[in-house]
Amino acid sequence: MNHLSNIWNHPKTSAAGLLIAVATIGSVLSQQGITLGTAGSGTVVALVSGLASALLGLLARDPANPVSDGANSTSSTAKLGAWALIALLLPLPFASGCSEKSVAQNIVNWTPALESAVATVDSTAALLAPADAPIFAAATAGFDAAANLLVAQAKAYLANPSASVLAQLQAAVVAFQQQVNASLLSAAKITNSASQAHVTAAINGVATIVMAVLSLVTSISSKTAVARMASESPIKLATVRPYMDESKAVAMVASHYGEPVEWARAQEQQAELNAAQAGF
Repeated sequence: MNHLSNIWNHPKTSAAGLLIAVATIGSVLSQQGITLGTAGSGTVVALVSGLASALLGLLARDPANPVSDGANSTSSTAKLGAWALIALLLPLPFASGCSEKSVAQNIVNWTPALESAVATVDSTAALLAPADAPIFAAATAGFDAAANLLVAQAKAYLANPSASVLAQLQAAVVAFQQQVNASLLSAAKITNSASQAHVTAAINGVATIVMAVLSLVTSISSKTAVARMASESPIKLATVRPYMDESKAVAMVASHYGEPVEWARAQEQQAELNAAQAGF
């Protein structure tokens, strides 16, 4: 009876706990590749998890009644706000990993988008001003080879998730990430506004996917391996951050996983924070 009375006396707290549980379970199911079917262009799990997070956010913003509740309500609302933030930062599809097999599949699932993004880069030069096309072509010259190698290593690791194959996958994603970072710095030299818009959109499409794959790879790598990968990354994220398009990255992640934009934004920001803290 005490449980029932607690629920009755503290409805907001009970509702918050239920929504956090739903978001947590949804996160775990998504990591394990369990979808429970489709809902529109996404999955049922992503839809339910996203709704739970959204409702938790609304609950956290529910204003306290200063007359009837006083300081206790203000404190309760503040706690709910903190819980909402925690729910958004729960382990999500590419911000952290689980089993090697599921992460490997997650990486492979990104490869069609990567191939499409690189194809967009290949066709972008034709849209640029004549003086800008050579700069862009030189900056992105290695993308096709790097993408092909990363896709091959991802599929090889899915088929054989061994330490030796993982080491090759680590090397491939670090090398590609460094190429992307270098291309962002080189493309910054383009001053034509129209050309710059095309260049930024094209490179950021590739950068978003490589960042997602890097996050997945580091989630199943040892601390020693991550430290080695970071040491092999001289062009840090902080250097290229001014040239990265967060809104494009968030939209791509949301579309890929079939989830709300707010959820994708939390993933993207957490992935960048993890990478920066690891030394990338």
